Amino acid sequence: MSNAVSALSGAKSQGFATVEETGLRGMITLRGDLASAEIASAVKAATGAEVPAQRKVSVGDKGAVAWMSPDELLVIVAYDDALSVTAQLTEALAGVHSAVTNVSDARAVFRISGDASRDVLAKVAPVDFASDAFGVGDMRRTRISQVAAAIWGNEDGSFEVICFRSVAQYVFDVLRISAAEGGEVGFYAD
Repeated sequence: MSNAVSALSGAKSQGFATVEETGLRGMITLRGDLASAEIASAVKAATGAEVPAQRKVSVGDKGAVAWMSPDELLVIVAYDDALSVTAQLTEALAGVHSAVTNVSDARAVFRISGDASRDVLAKVAPVDFASDAFGVGDMRRTRISQVAAAIWGNEDGSFEVICFRSVAQYVFDVLRISAAEGGEVGFYAD
């Protein structure tokens, strides 16, 4: 058990959608040839998930894996498992051209939920959030206002946003203001 604290200690804001920091999350950057059998095997052993297709997230019984670029995955596990999973991946990929880096303490994660969560994100990110364009398991690396972020869609209709920890307060404030009562646009309303 660690003494680590999340970037914003579970900050939460309720407007026409809910914005909340999800807390600590184990995150490991894995770079290499994503088509290789060795990487597929290592990822499956570590998370139970398959290597995802381009701009997708795969979920397994021990974690999730997000496609970040043609040679990069983000392996997502419980925070307390991040060091052991990093070691497991490093050992499994010994001799394979790859890089495995624990980035857990360098990131913050937010969840946007509610019927108008698509509107919250559409106001601050250059992504088409229509349900037929961005659905469950979809992943985009983009921007939230002026900073880099990654966004994916969850099965319950919510979205998760990952950003650098150093800009967590900024991202939370941008999302909170975008979700404030009176700011509804109804563009993606059902």
